Amino acid sequence: MAQSKIKCRQYSVEYLNYGYVPSPTNAQLPMCLLCEKVFSNEALKPSCLQEHLIKMHPEKADKVPFFQALKDKHGRRTISSLFSRKTSQSDSGLLASYNISLLIVKCGQPFTIREKLVLPAIKEVISTVMERDPTQVLKSLPLSNDTVARRINEMGADTEEQLCVILRDSYFSIQLDETTTSDNNALLMAYVRYRASNSKEMAEDFLFSKYLETDTKGQTIFNALHAYLEAKSIPISNILACTTDGVPSMLGRYRGFTALLKEQVPHVLAVHCVLHRHNLVAKSKSPALRDSLNIAVKAINKIKAHALNRLFRQLCQENDETFERLLLHTDIRWLSKGNCLARFCELFDSIVEFLMQVDADLGEKVMSSRCDIMYLADFLKRMNEVTLKLHGNGINLVQCKAVIHSLTSRLDLYRQSMGRRQSAHFPRLTKMILNFRNITK
Repeated sequence: MAQSKIKCRQYSVEYLNYGYVPSPTNAQLPMCLLCEKVFSNEALKPSCLQEHLIKMHPEKADKVPFFQALKDKHGRRTISSLFSRKTSQSDSGLLASYNISLLIVKCGQPFTIREKLVLPAIKEVISTVMERDPTQVLKSLPLSNDTVARRINEMGADTEEQLCVILRDSYFSIQLDETTTSDNNALLMAYVRYRASNSKEMAEDFLFSKYLETDTKGQTIFNALHAYLEAKSIPISNILACTTDGVPSMLGRYRGFTALLKEQVPHVLAVHCVLHRHNLVAKSKSPALRDSLNIAVKAINKIKAHALNRLFRQLCQENDETFERLLLHTDIRWLSKGNCLARFCELFDSIVEFLMQVDADLGEKVMSSRCDIMYLADFLKRMNEVTLKLHGNGINLVQCKAVIHSLTSRLDLYRQSMGRRQSAHFPRLTKMILNFRNITK
């Protein structure tokens, strides 16, 4: 059977309306005047050309005089055009420098990684994969320590300015959190939620962070926020709602931050953070459960201390355990208790065996608190699932209320089940009870 002939399309003058001219290397191929991209002959159709123009260069659509002038300029290739080509390559190196600096700061790496990893990796790829001399490319990439720091500061300032431009003309809600850093300095952080421009969806962004130089009183926090909004020309009346934690400096009736904010913005809605409130409730435990948790934490700290950690790791390898290390409990991390006890339960038998050799009294306490520890691990796992549902982008009060209402309903179910001595909702506790019954039989 004879093969079908491939149709070869011809260039038409009308294609200049879409910003295309014949390619200098092949007159049968169209080339975009804006991005100088050469397409195949099959794309030489008005529909394909118009689609590329609308998607990639919508601001230049229907600008025939502009394309005519650009065509004339493109046809006059002189020495100056060569220099402009050189400048374009330099701009590409500058753009790559900004992008690489952004990647460095996103990864949280020191700026010296440029000499240790970034440039050697680029050099290796160009010389090995592309088989080219990387000298010119590396020269066009300014990535010194000071340059990377300057790029990051410029991008941060530009992003902040873009956000402030939006907040000047739109209403927004703000969330404030005051915390203490590792060097004992008070840090105030502010987050905003607003309606994105030309969109019906809500957007969330980090607004600023400031050190509180004197104290953390409500007046100091309000002054810090007010000074920032004034410096950025953002009207304080644009604040619709404010979310804070439950400390007195925030929620004080007379001199708290919310009271001072309501003096300036009477219509503002002050909300106690639902996630913070949920965490406070989760800390309330009976004395017996609190003692059992303290025993588990004490056992973890005992094993993680110094050389005992290596001995415990060897014991886990001998017992063919899934994990070989315990997780430390950090009180400021909301998911810490559940994750810590979950790992503790996975290695419970090895922990008891190890403690009986190192500290028999502590091992006996852990063994006697086994039921409480298993129950806490299951219960805190449920609480962690709720915690994860309460935070994230786009979460609002209606959704938080639904999550909390679902939790309270399940708590009633758990209470009734435990009253009937049914532990089906607590798998670790159920497994421990079944194992104990099998041993006693």
